[in-house]
Amino acid sequence: MLKTQTLILLALLCAAGPLSAQSGSPRRVKADINFLAADAREGRGVGTAGLDAAADYVAQEFARIGLSQPWGNGYFQDFTIDSTAAMAAHTGIGGAAVKNVVGLLPGRGPFAGQVVVLGAHYDHLGRGGMGSLDPDSLGVIHNGADDNASGTAALLEAARLLRGRLQGDRRTIVFVAFTAEESGLIGSSYYVQHPVLSNDSTIAMINFDMVGRLRAGRLLALGAGTAPEFPPLLDSLNAGYGFDLEASGDGWGRSDQSSFYGAKIPVVHFFTDLHSDYHRVSDDPQTIDVEGLAKVAAYVVDLTTALATRPDRLTYVDIPQPVMASGSRASLGTIPDMASSPGGVRLTGVREGSPAALAGILGGDIITRIGDYEIANLNDMQNALTSYKGGDVVTIVVRRDEEQMSFTVTLGGGRG
Repeated sequence: MLKTQTLILLALLCAAGPLSAQSGSPRRVKADINFLAADAREGRGVGTAGLDAAADYVAQEFARIGLSQPWGNGYFQDFTIDSTAAMAAHTGIGGAAVKNVVGLLPGRGPFAGQVVVLGAHYDHLGRGGMGSLDPDSLGVIHNGADDNASGTAALLEAARLLRGRLQGDRRTIVFVAFTAEESGLIGSSYYVQHPVLSNDSTIAMINFDMVGRLRAGRLLALGAGTAPEFPPLLDSLNAGYGFDLEASGDGWGRSDQSSFYGAKIPVVHFFTDLHSDYHRVSDDPQTIDVEGLAKVAAYVVDLTTALATRPDRLTYVDIPQPVMASGSRASLGTIPDMASSPGGVRLTGVREGSPAALAGILGGDIITRIGDYEIANLNDMQNALTSYKGGDVVTIVVRRDEEQMSFTVTLGGGRG
C-alpha cells in the first residue's frame, strides 16, 4: 500500500509543472560526459570521427527521450563550412561537412507557433592547436569535459526532464546541439539562418556553455539584461535552489547565444565560470561536479517551463556590443555571419542606433563594397574598415535579395 501511495505521489509531482532542484540525475549526466569527453571522441574536433560519434550519441538520446524530428527525416541539420568563412582560413576547416543536432518538443494551443530554444555546443578543440592554452600540447587530445560536454549533458538532461512534464498550452521547445562553436560560432550562426521556426517566433534562447564546475553554488546567468523580465524571474526560481546567482549583462559573450542575440532574441548563457583547465588537456571527466550540473539543468527546466507557458513574450533590450580597443579602426555596428561569405559579407544583424542602422542597412544584407574596397569576405571587410577612421563618410554597397543598393554611411569608432 505504501508503495502504491508513493507511486501516486510521484505521478502527481511529475504532472505539477516546475521541477525541484533534486530532479536532475547525476548518474545520467555523468554517463553523457563520460561518453562525450572520452579519448575515443578525439576531442570532438571538426573533421574527426569523434565529432560525428558525438553527434550520433546526441541524436540517439533525442530519439530515446522522444523528441520530434524537426524536418521529418532525422535530427541532423547538415551543412558544409564555407571555405571563405571567417575562421576557415585560419583553421583549415573550410569545406568540412558538419551538422547541428536538432530535436523539438512541439507546442500546444495558441502558443504552439512560438519557440524557446535551448542550446549547447558539442564540439571542442580536437588535438589542440589554435585555441589551446597548453602551448606544447599540439597533437594531444583535448577532451573538453566542461567545455562543452557539460553543456551538452545539461541540454540532454533538460530534454529528459521536460519531456512529458509540460501540461496544457505551451510554446514549442527546440533543443539544439551546435557544431563548430570553437571555430567561430559557425553552427549557431547557421541555425539562426535556417531555424526550425522563424526567428521572429523565437521568444528566448537559453545557452549551456561550461556548466560543470559549480563552486560554492556560484552560477552566472549572462545576458539577463537582454530582457527586463529575466532578473526577477531568475531570482524567484532560485528560491528553491539557493544558487549564488549572478544574473546580469548583455548577450554578446563568446558563445552561441551571441548568434541569437544578434537576431534580436533575448538570451541567457548559463556558466559556472572559468578555471585553470579551460582549453587545456586537463579538462577531463573526473573534474566535473555532476551533482551541481544536474542541479543547474533542473533550474533551467524551471526557467524553460516559465518561458514556455507565460502569457506574454519577453521585451527585447538592444544593448550595444562592447567596443574593443582597436586604434583608429572604424566601425559600422554590424554583426557579420561567421559561417559563410556569399560573394560578400552577409549581416546576421545590425545594432540599433549604429552607423549602419542609421544609414538604412539591414540584417540579411550582403555587403559587397565599402568605399574604394571590394568586399568578398570578412577579411576584406576588416581590412577596409582598418583603412578608415571614425567620422569618415563612405558609400557602402549591399545586395538585398536580388537588388543592389548603395548607402552613405558616417563610420563610427571601435569595431564591427
